[in-house]
Parts: sequence; structure tokens; C-alpha cells
Amino acid sequence: MTALLIALFIGSIATALAADKVNVAGSTTVLPLAESEAEVFNEQQSDCQASVTGGGSGAGITAAGEGRADIAMASREIKDSERAKYKDKGNFQQFFIGYDGICIAVSKQIYDAGIKSISREQLKDIYSGKIKNWKELGGPDASIYAISREEGSGTRDTFNELVMGSNTAETPGVSTNAAGNAEVKTAVTGSDKAIGYLGFSYAESGDLGVLAYEGVSPDVKNIKGGSYPLARHLYFYTLGEPTPCAQKFIDFVLSAAGQKIADENGFIPV
Repeated sequence: MTALLIALFIGSIATALAADKVNVAGSTTVLPLAESEAEVFNEQQSDCQASVTGGGSGAGITAAGEGRADIAMASREIKDSERAKYKDKGNFQQFFIGYDGICIAVSKQIYDAGIKSISREQLKDIYSGKIKNWKELGGPDASIYAISREEGSGTRDTFNELVMGSNTAETPGVSTNAAGNAEVKTAVTGSDKAIGYLGFSYAESGDLGVLAYEGVSPDVKNIKGGSYPLARHLYFYTLGEPTPCAQKFIDFVLSAAGQKIADENGFIPV
């Protein structure tokens, strides 16, 4: 019996060592989806094994450009400057993998006090520092604790472009920068006066209030139909043609089984 167990153990190690690796890195918005997909993908076959890490859209694209990742996850389209930086190594290939919406969330206390929607102008004024107190929006007399994302975040770039008017906009009203969507959510739920922005899958649950933006609620229908102003696409990128195992993982994510996993994990399928 002992010999059999040792043989099985050695066999499992040999199989793991023989498997080709698919390194996936980047967007923290896409991260939970890719992790869930990789878990099933890795269980269903042994030829290719996917490993997923975050770091942000920019970091993922850099990793792919430098050969440290086979697939970059991004919550925005790749920038011309990023394409140009690695053009000597190849052309980035884009794969549309799902829909998302940047949701505006506030602390439950602010939501319960009557702040249930916000306009672009109001949101821009908060992040530019013009509006500093919730009472200016009809809420309680409390200073606004505004949470943004770290530099290199695709969500931050998209927010700045769509709300502030430029992805390089200054945001002096920001109180703190969060390292990922989960950190934004923790900061909002841990405060009684906060506002932040985060991906749709992160905003679906938890003790926070999700606001209508420009009069439109961030639900599946509005995001997928494009009526929600902060709707966006989620992407995989590869530098040049995908490796066989990277292509296998991409095909799985876009398959009926992969899209079901997306739906079950709070993402909006293609």
C-alpha cells in the first residue's frame, strides 16, 4: 500500500511537471473571473495549467510585453503607447472576454441618508475637490472620503477618461488610493462617509450602496446594452499569436462552459 501511494504521488508530480504553463496577469477586475476559470480549466485537463496573478491592467500588459506573462488581463483597451513600446517584439492580439460596468459605491450610511444617485458633474466635482461635504448633495453633514485606484489601474484610467475628461486628469479630491477593487470595497464598507468606484462583480454584494449614475442603474441589461455610461469591455491580450496553451485557455473562457462560470461569478458574459 505504501509503495502504491508513493508511486501515485510521484506520478502526480511528474504530470504537474510535464504540463505546460499559462501565466495570466493584470487587471484586478478580471482577476476573480480568471481565477475561477483557471480552477476549472486546470481540473479538466492536465496538458496546460493556468496560473493567475493581479497587479493591474498596465502591469499585466507590461508583463506580456516583457515575456513574463502569456496573457494580460485588462479592463481597458491597450494604449497606443503600450503597443509602440513592444512593437519590435510583436503586435498585441486582443480578445474580448466579457462586459463590465464601473459602479459608484458609497458607505451604507450615506446611501441610507438619501444619496442614491449621482450625476457626472457631481462626481467630477467630488474627485476634483470642489465638493467636499455630503450636505452639498443633500446628504448628511459629513466630509467626503473619496477613494480612487492606484496608478496603472485600468479602472482608474477608464474612470478618469469617462468622468474626469482625461485619463491623466488630476484628482485633488481623492483621500486615498486603493491597490485593487477588493481594497476599494473594504474602504467603502469600513467608513461611514466614503465614495469609491469598482467593477460590477465587486459591487453586487456587500454592505455598501451602489448609486445610479446619470440616472441609469448599473445592472446587467444596462451594462450589456450600453445605456449605462460607465459600461466597458474586458479583455485578454497576448503579444503576437497566443501560445497553444494560452489559446486553449482563451478558448475555454469563451466557451459555453467558460461563459457559464463568468455568469455564476457575477460577471456579464459575452
